[in-house]
Amino acid sequence: MSKNILIRKKNKIMEITINRPKVNAIDIKTSQELGDAFEAFRNDDNISVAILTGSGEKIFSAGWDLKDLNTGNISLNNWWETDDYGIGGFAGVTENWKLNKPIIAALNGLAIGGGFEIAISCDLIIASENVEFGLPELPLGIVPDAGALQRLPKIIPKNIAREMFLLGRRMSATEAQHYGLINKIVKKNHLMDTAREWANRIANAAPLAVQTIKEIEREIESLPVKESFYRMRNNNLPTYKKMLSSTDAVEGVSAFVEKRTPKFKGE
Repeated sequence: MSKNILIRKKNKIMEITINRPKVNAIDIKTSQELGDAFEAFRNDDNISVAILTGSGEKIFSAGWDLKDLNTGNISLNNWWETDDYGIGGFAGVTENWKLNKPIIAALNGLAIGGGFEIAISCDLIIASENVEFGLPELPLGIVPDAGALQRLPKIIPKNIAREMFLLGRRMSATEAQHYGLINKIVKKNHLMDTAREWANRIANAAPLAVQTIKEIEREIESLPVKESFYRMRNNNLPTYKKMLSSTDAVEGVSAFVEKRTPKFKGE
């Protein structure tokens, strides 16, 4: 059994921990294992939400394993084609277009380079107060092309994103929260408790409704409002259609009217 990642399942929640001391760097094998873990998460009807974190207290992940890149074990030229990073692209989440279940990133430390790109691929981000974000690729002669160039300018002001791209400056958790990059800052010893509290709240909701949110968001991203309505109504969105006719939808309304806790079954 791999020790690169640790998996824990409890109460409809899967916790995935990147476990590659000292900096939780991602080599090809670890990326493949993360992809397999998220695929198992997607296909397990008994699991509703995932928490992704890193081992240790200083670094969530430093991203690509540069030692492997330096030795030639990882290719740089057309890396997405020449090496098999597994299901969902780099680290299993940066290009996982089929995963509708939500992932909470619980950042225990620095999110640097590809580690930052992994974090912003998740749906909610909780950071301990010591967290900083950085994109140090440019001095290495490369760019952050596993999600930062694509996602960051859509989340924070473009000029601030360019400072991170071109100047390589660090961003504190406080500043990241100011720009809406992360959802919440907590003390180190409250990180996983907070992530589990949020995960439990999601796990208690109707699974199809939870998954519909990601399905629709992905489909209508960057569209004008009028076109987004058309796309949502007319495109093939199987989870959304299934949710509208689900017994869970009937149960949720009935439970509200009857002032009781709903019993959702994911169908």
